[in-house]
Amino acid sequence: MDDLHLKNAISLKEIERSIQKTYKIETFSKFLKALDEYNLIENGDKIAVGVSGGKDSLLLAKMFQMLQRFSRVKFEVEYIAMDPGFRQSDRKKLEEICRYLDIPVKVFETNIFDVVSEVAKDSPCYLCARMRRGSLYSKAKELGCNKLALGHHFNDVIETIMLNILWAGAYKSMLPKIKSQNFEGLELIRPLYLVEERDIIRWINNTGIVPMDEACPITKKEKDSQRANIKELIENMKKTNPNVEKSIFKSSENVGIKAVLGYIDDGEKHSFLDEYEK
Repeated sequence: MDDLHLKNAISLKEIERSIQKTYKIETFSKFLKALDEYNLIENGDKIAVGVSGGKDSLLLAKMFQMLQRFSRVKFEVEYIAMDPGFRQSDRKKLEEICRYLDIPVKVFETNIFDVVSEVAKDSPCYLCARMRRGSLYSKAKELGCNKLALGHHFNDVIETIMLNILWAGAYKSMLPKIKSQNFEGLELIRPLYLVEERDIIRWINNTGIVPMDEACPITKKEKDSQRANIKELIENMKKTNPNVEKSIFKSSENVGIKAVLGYIDDGEKHSFLDEYEK
């Protein structure tokens, strides 16, 4: 095989078997648990699965394919990939990886990289993420889907909690599903919500495929970021508390409303004094 990103790839049959066997407990079982626990898929759903070519979305796509083979819940899937302005080599890499994994992806083009580089040169990542999300929602809507599945995983969740606490001064988590405010009838779901990044890395390394985690021209130049700092912080905390990741995740399930100074509900701010005086 001439292509470097597929040169060491094992067969498709072995890749699919690894999800069902070798990495089942760490990946597929947790995928199924999230679907059940958070009621992410229902009969009659038509789901657009976002495929970026990165390790997370590739695993997500393959698990959706496997789920369809035996699930009692009847649903349809569209696999969509957005080209935000890739170099030709990156676009080719995305298509070749999906072809090798037998993912029938529909690639659509946007000019997001060009727009972002013009209007948000100093802080492009936030705008780029919003535009990408909007484009995926729009394509999902165009294809008649009622849900958009993205590859955010367990570590994305806990890092988001810590980012909000340390940089935004707020306690907010990344929820397993949210209703779109701008696209009526569309819902975002995160089926990898309980799957840890280290297990996704183990799986992709076993496949021999080199994913597209570095396709963005900005992140290629700027390795440092707030999220990278949070990753490092959590890794350091694990040296004295091996369960720190689970504790951060559980904190979003165990918020004591009567033990916080305040909270916001439907845009209205509440103080602990509201209840204290009663």
